[in-house]
Amino acid sequence: MTTKEIIQYAKDHPSGKVKIAFSDIDGILRGKYISSEKFLSVIETGMGFCDVIFGWDAGDVVYDNVKYTGWHTGYPDCPATIDINTFRKIPWENDAPFFLGELKEKNGNSSPVCSRQLLKKITADANKQGYAPFFSQEFEWYNFAETPQTANDKQFKNLAPLTPGMFGYSILRSSLENSYFSDLFESLKKFDVPLEGLHTETGPGTYEAAISYSDILEAADRALLFKTAVKEIAYRHGILATFMAKINEDLPGCGGHVHQSLWDKAGKKNLFYNEKDKMKMSDLAKSYVAGQLHCLPYILPMFAPTINSYKRLVEGAWAPTTLTWSSDNRTVALRILAGSSKSCRLETRVIGSDVNPYLAMAGCLAAGLYGIKNKLKLKQPATVGNGYKDYSNGTLPSTLIEATQQMQASKLAKELFGEIFVEHFTQTREWEWRQHLKAVTDWEYRRYFEII
Repeated sequence: MTTKEIIQYAKDHPSGKVKIAFSDIDGILRGKYISSEKFLSVIETGMGFCDVIFGWDAGDVVYDNVKYTGWHTGYPDCPATIDINTFRKIPWENDAPFFLGELKEKNGNSSPVCSRQLLKKITADANKQGYAPFFSQEFEWYNFAETPQTANDKQFKNLAPLTPGMFGYSILRSSLENSYFSDLFESLKKFDVPLEGLHTETGPGTYEAAISYSDILEAADRALLFKTAVKEIAYRHGILATFMAKINEDLPGCGGHVHQSLWDKAGKKNLFYNEKDKMKMSDLAKSYVAGQLHCLPYILPMFAPTINSYKRLVEGAWAPTTLTWSSDNRTVALRILAGSSKSCRLETRVIGSDVNPYLAMAGCLAAGLYGIKNKLKLKQPATVGNGYKDYSNGTLPSTLIEATQQMQASKLAKELFGEIFVEHFTQTREWEWRQHLKAVTDWEYRRYFEII
């Protein structure tokens, strides 16, 4: 649809309202409904939206350690713009019009702490160098026969999985809950978040979906909207979906792997592919991979942003722990899939399903471009066999605070993403760690209550 047609659709929709949303630092959508009249008045001139969405955590508790906004600034409204190109119809809300937006600085410049604008900035850098990044993300998540109320009433203990047992790639299990399964595939397509595939994963009530690839900004928009859309569709079936990276120590974690490749400006040639190379990888692709291997320890919080993220990154649990790469090997951090010129790509497997897609993709692209810019050579041999046992290039940081401190002190991270973003983001991760330290966990009760 043209811009004129989109505006007319919003104006004429019988609900008389438009849904708008903005991403916070955790990749959680924050938004509201506005009247069609309000939408028409702000689509070109912009509007105001409270900058508290950059000043509080996932539980709406305000940070006490960030400079960007807080009690010291009074949590003012920031200029906000609605991106007309993100228009979608929400099929489970009578095709109500929906748009994503961005918060900006008072002077109208891009906000240095807005994750969507950070991705746009890095994408622009790639475009200037003659590259068109094409990305996609795949997610694993658990589904429970619960509601938000019943889960809270049970204190998130002994929740009923949607289906029992470990049954990956199961035709039976997808048939058992087919109304939900089919609704996900069909409604997401209508919502312009098309899937390449959807199947059960190993784990009770676990699904995996691969989102169709596209240019990087659209890919990140799709990934962000996918998570919220899945939760909303699940509600309609009496199901509670979670994208926690690890829900139980005895069950596999949930990945949010990002697939990526660089193409020429016209989008016709995959610059990662080289038919003559033994690995079918171009020198450009090798430098891109080398860049990610080099940068990973300094930007890991962008891929693993929560306390829970690091419970997933453990040996033998289908998530990487070492700084490794290989061809079609699911035990390494970076997996090369070089089947053909059309499909040749890198899969970054470190990333969990609890991630902010804008930050995950920004991190992948910036690190890869760093490798290309600095002409890094992929000197590290491809891992053969079990990547968990390949310590030749070191291991990933094992906790959020360790990863955060490495990013905070890193000149490289500041070079890639800017000092203001790195300062704000790492401060929010420090806050997350501090909240975790206050909590008395079930593990502590089981271990200490009677014996100590």
